[in-house]
Amino acid sequence: MSVIDETERELAEATERLLATVARLTDEDLRAPSLLPGWTRGHVLTHVARNADSCVNLLTWARTGVRTPQYASARAREAGIEAGAGRPAGEQLADLRDSAERFAAALRQTPAQAWTTPVSGMHPPDHPAWYVPIRRLREVEVHHADLGAGYGWADWPETYVRRELYDTMLWLGDESPVGEVVALDPGTGEVLGTWTGLGEGPAVEGTPRELLAWFAGRTDGTGLRLAAPRGHAPDARLRHDAPDAGVRRDAAGKLPSPPPWPRTSPAGLPAEPPSSWPPAGN
Repeated sequence: MSVIDETERELAEATERLLATVARLTDEDLRAPSLLPGWTRGHVLTHVARNADSCVNLLTWARTGVRTPQYASARAREAGIEAGAGRPAGEQLADLRDSAERFAAALRQTPAQAWTTPVSGMHPPDHPAWYVPIRRLREVEVHHADLGAGYGWADWPETYVRRELYDTMLWLGDESPVGEVVALDPGTGEVLGTWTGLGEGPAVEGTPRELLAWFAGRTDGTGLRLAAPRGHAPDARLRHDAPDAGVRRDAAGKLPSPPPWPRTSPAGLPAEPPSSWPPAGN
């Protein structure tokens, strides 16, 4: 199984969960505010549907070799969301389903040699086309939670959380508000991994799910703890270190604000689709 097969399966499951949630919503529900400031639930759903079509554009680019922008422009993207936000629930649900099916068909139609084609979103960096389904899965999972309709970040699948935290650590770099990130097992508290040398600031520790939700700006950091950093390793800026039980937990203070999240993709992704992502052992 390749990362594409793996992500395709996860995306199909995530899409069905989202459709099941939306099928229960009324016209009035969609006019209500979402968890995203300034957006109703209708805005969120329209964005998810148009994102599917934008990702089809990227796969068209990969398949044909003809540069096909994800969106015509930022203004066109915003206008499309506004235009569709007020539609009734039945129309929103049908659009969400139909656009997801168009993307699923585009995945199936993409030949193996096309997955290495560099494509780009509205912001750098470019990335190989095999990363497009991962980006689409991110949109479905995050914005499902943004609906505030019974599915939240606490419901994100473990495989999604693991992949997204890994990628977040890859692109965080100099934008990091903390010097270290320590992931803890939610059951035992054992240190699962530590990322060091990220920037100036304290260490932050918590479960992978709590860390990701905070980096994604979906929580205020409840459940996370600040710790005294162990020091910077000059050559380990983006290194995923072996577990270290010696992290101190006695630092006090307020969590800083998380950085903008996410970037389009991490820099330096392998051109060829890997067998899994994150790579085995990470």
